[in-house]
Order: sequence, then structure tokens, then C-alpha cells
Amino acid sequence: QVQLVESGGGLVQAGGSLRLSCTGSGRVFNDNAMGWFRQPPGKEREFVAAINWSGLDSDYANFVKGRFTISRDHAMNSIYLQMNSLQPEDTAVYYCAADAGYRRSLLYSDRGNYYWGQGTQVTVSS
Repeated sequence: QVQLVESGGGLVQAGGSLRLSCTGSGRVFNDNAMGWFRQPPGKEREFVAAINWSGLDSDYANFVKGRFTISRDHAMNSIYLQMNSLQPEDTAVYYCAADAGYRRSLLYSDRGNYYWGQGTQVTVSS
């Protein structure tokens, strides 16, 4: 059974930091683009950050550029999202996604053929 498991969410004050992790099991994702999406309360899921299969290319939504950093560790079959300078508007359920395709381009849409994690709650208090 293929699974992605997120961890690292929690409650943090505005200006604080969190590091999310996403680890795959049942399949190695080293040749797959991966990324992070989030769903704020009452809103649709939105793109946050993406990283290509090699880890050498990445991209971010404008609202997190300069604050969030995506990375991956092939040995751990994992990706990470370092989130700094968190603001209340960053409050959301954060989801990890892995493209099922081989070495495809960065994933931006949440409607691709992806594996999804169960989500981890991030709450930022003002």
C-alpha cells in the first residue's frame, strides 16, 4: 500500500516557524515530482510549493516566496517544507502530494494523477 504521511504541523504564534515532513512508504518517490498544497478554512485547496524529482528545481506560490523552503531527501524518501515568518493567513491543512508519473515537470495543479497524504493542521495565532 502506497502512503504519504505528513508530520510537523501544530500551533505557532505569528512570526514563528514550523517544519513539515512528508515520508513515503510502499513506493520510492525519488523519480517523482512532489509538492505541498494547503486548504485554508472555508477555502479550496491551493498550491504552496513544488520540487522536481532531482531536487534541483523548485517553485513557490507568491504568498510564500521568501518565507517557505521546500527540500527533499532521497535517502529518506521524504520532502520537507520549512515555514518561517508564519502569519495567521497561513493557517490551513497542509497536504503532501507526489506525482505518479516518472520525472515529470513541477506540479502546480491539485488535479493531477497524484498520491496524497492525509494532511497536517497548521494553526498560526495572532
